[in-house]
Amino acid sequence: MSRFAGREGPIRLGMVGGGQGAMIGAVHRTAARLDGGYELVAGALSSTPQKAQASGQEIGLQSDRIYDDFTQMAERESQRSDGIEAVAIVTPNHLHLPAAQAFLKRGIHVICDKPLTGTMADATEMQAAVKESDALFILTHTYAGYPLVREAAERVARGDLGDIRLVQVEYAQDWLSQKPDPDNKQASWRTDPARSGIGGAISDIGTHAWHLLCHITGLQPEALAADLQSFVPDRQLDDNAHVMLRFAGGARGTLWCSQVAAGQENNLRIRIFGTKAGLEWAQENPNRLILSPLGEPARLITTASPATGENARRLTRVPPGHPEGYFEAFANLYCEAEIAIRAHRTGAALPEGVQFPTLADGMSGMRFVQACVQSSNANSAWVTL
Repeated sequence: MSRFAGREGPIRLGMVGGGQGAMIGAVHRTAARLDGGYELVAGALSSTPQKAQASGQEIGLQSDRIYDDFTQMAERESQRSDGIEAVAIVTPNHLHLPAAQAFLKRGIHVICDKPLTGTMADATEMQAAVKESDALFILTHTYAGYPLVREAAERVARGDLGDIRLVQVEYAQDWLSQKPDPDNKQASWRTDPARSGIGGAISDIGTHAWHLLCHITGLQPEALAADLQSFVPDRQLDDNAHVMLRFAGGARGTLWCSQVAAGQENNLRIRIFGTKAGLEWAQENPNRLILSPLGEPARLITTASPATGENARRLTRVPPGHPEGYFEAFANLYCEAEIAIRAHRTGAALPEGVQFPTLADGMSGMRFVQACVQSSNANSAWVTL
């Protein structure tokens, strides 16, 4: 039984990173409080002490729960009777491992932004840290939280599409089409190998596309051939990638991700074709899922409609015709994590249908990134996964 057994009320949450000017920190905080399941009570929000203090005060943390670094936070919070039960890690990639280690070894659950780490070596260490801890590890691949993504995965699993033959997934943005302003922190760390790791676009958004493909189709990857580019002069990491994919059973796929595709904002989309039907979903219009049975008119499935299954409807907050989006999808991951954390207190089994990205998904993403880099460096040679 967990030392947190017997606790009542919202889960006490801490945050590492996500201070002033950090977009994803605000997203995590909004998602965590959307359904009332968490209370943010502590934070080491910046590596700069002055900014950490200012950021904590800005969001209403008590002064004694604002920390200058995550090691100090992990030590002190683990000793408090009202200490945090879970921590959200929303730092640049190179800090995911040391921050997670600090909390996992103290039995504090970790909710970590993707990708898992910046390098495969760090991912291997993360795997060991999670294995050695009794705490849960949740990875926030946001798009798995959309109700119609859950619906798509269930339809594929029950055979509505037949045997999968082809998969096409893409994630196109344009925000890094030019050399960024040095003051743009979001751009600067993502294009810096020391903080981002071995991948640029392939790590930042390519892992999202990869996870979406694997999550919905359930296909087992066998090999890939990748062509990575850095179109912006003097950029050290890729900003565009084309990847061919082979899967067990003979299915084939392509993955394109780009952060230099002019006119594209956040265009994540997937198309899946089987022997019986095709399926299409796009993140910029997430409340529509298109099912195209072979030889029949296409069918439109909308969020919360009678055509959706029980699990998809469980993740939906409003009636049909009311659009849900990014914050709600992110909040669904936090809701699933909350159910898991409460079950963990007493050792209870998870209710049927509850799911969220885990360490295994993170390791899959890192193997994907490493294989893409390896393939591209070898003139797009096929690399076994």
